[in-house]
Amino acid sequence: MDPSRITLRPFKLSDADDLLTWAGDDRVTNSGRWKTLTSKEEALTFIEQFCIPHPWRRSICIDDRSIGFVGVFPGTGDDRCRADMGYAIAVEYWGQGITTRAVKMAIPKVFEDFPEILRVQAFANVENKASQRVLEKAGFTKEGLLRNYFYLKGNIQDVVLFSFYFVG
Repeated sequence: MDPSRITLRPFKLSDADDLLTWAGDDRVTNSGRWKTLTSKEEALTFIEQFCIPHPWRRSICIDDRSIGFVGVFPGTGDDRCRADMGYAIAVEYWGQGITTRAVKMAIPKVFEDFPEILRVQAFANVENKASQRVLEKAGFTKEGLLRNYFYLKGNIQDVVLFSFYFVG
């Protein structure tokens, strides 16, 4: 994959069909806190209510076609120095380095857009080795294992915490 074809941009309503393609796949949504989408209407609603108004959620695109997302959730108040990151990509693009490239692209932009953020952190399910590799290859540091950390789709999860610090 030519890295110059990979871009990040805000979501648009016209992404609904592409979003449904990957967010309608249980294999993609299995590790996320959002439910699998089942219709174009749900995809449009998801874009309108969760993507467009989100503080920092970008569509991962190849040739301007949405194939996934990377999102950063900035902390507020006393937690404004950090942000949580999440991402997902269509199954057909797994293992090609695209997610790693997207995360690497996102990091400097997040620090630029939110100058108060000094730390971006991400959680990967202990069993999701691919997600852990994405974070390691993108320059994140593995900080440790958090046991019974949160519920995901009704099951308590152990997660590995990764972080990336602003060096300015």
